[in-house]
Amino acid sequence: MSIHTDARIDLLKNWLLTLQTQYTFDLETLRPASSDASFRRYFRINTPSQSLIIMDAPPSHEDCRPFIQIDQKLQDVGVNVPHIFEQNLKDGFLILNDLGDQTYYQRLQSPIEDKELQSLYRDAIAAIVQMQKADTSGLPLYDKARLTDELALFPEWYIKQYHQTELSDKEAEQLHQLFTLLVEHNDKQAKVFVHRDYHSPNLMIDKERTNPGVIDFQDAVLGAISYDIVSLVMDARTTWEEPQQLDWAIRYWEMARQAQLPVPADFADFHVDYEFMGLQRNLRILGVFARLAIRDNKKHYLNHIPRVNVYVRQVANRYQVFKPLLRLLDQLDNIDEKVGYSF
Repeated sequence: MSIHTDARIDLLKNWLLTLQTQYTFDLETLRPASSDASFRRYFRINTPSQSLIIMDAPPSHEDCRPFIQIDQKLQDVGVNVPHIFEQNLKDGFLILNDLGDQTYYQRLQSPIEDKELQSLYRDAIAAIVQMQKADTSGLPLYDKARLTDELALFPEWYIKQYHQTELSDKEAEQLHQLFTLLVEHNDKQAKVFVHRDYHSPNLMIDKERTNPGVIDFQDAVLGAISYDIVSLVMDARTTWEEPQQLDWAIRYWEMARQAQLPVPADFADFHVDYEFMGLQRNLRILGVFARLAIRDNKKHYLNHIPRVNVYVRQVANRYQVFKPLLRLLDQLDNIDEKVGYSF
């Protein structure tokens, strides 16, 4: 829908006019900034002194209150998150400061020297450690039930809908056993503040303040301590080879230990936790991306499925217990069956 014929734009402009004396908005500069996989959209608008971001979260589909509450929790521990200038909860609008117009993901689409890359990602890792000190009161618990529910997306949307494949009873039971193992392991990890979508599209390059500017945190939960570093390093939209993944995972573990966060004392133990959570997350993402492409007609998500498939195989190939999952993936991808797999 055009910005000029969008009913919510009219509603937004009427609200902005009530604030015009204070901000002197240039309404002609109102323009899309970004959108995400939900109903939430962002716009940018200019004033004589700065540009501002407007969050558009239709109340029938979205609730601004978690964003507001979590924004404060993260500010309290020094994470660079948007400052909220104005709230209109009735209509679902927030006015925020502008953390910049380039995400990490956008920066990575152009050639980047390793020195800049490492600097950006060490900043992002340090911000995870800061986030994990945040107050977790009132956050939803990322518990066994939720872990189990999200894994159901993999057989329903990736296997059944995307690959048009029905599992046999035996295959379904084996997959259920593997899911139970994953959930049991991941639920035992120490619980901290978890962003849930801490990856390159949600990290801003902020030239005015500390990198990264962190956005899209409204779905934060109290969950496994390895989750956000997995999100960053096994990025569904950017391919990182395993040596680079491992380097960043080690750097996080060292920073977390120094900050006295509850990571395992031995990196080998943390690495297992990290990989099990990575497998959990990437199986969910395969289901989510398939659903976005098929149900919501957002076909561009299909471009990222091969990368996520590689991340799943990377972990599954390292542990004997996950070999049946590799056989299933090979069947779905029409790869010749390999010796030693057993459902």
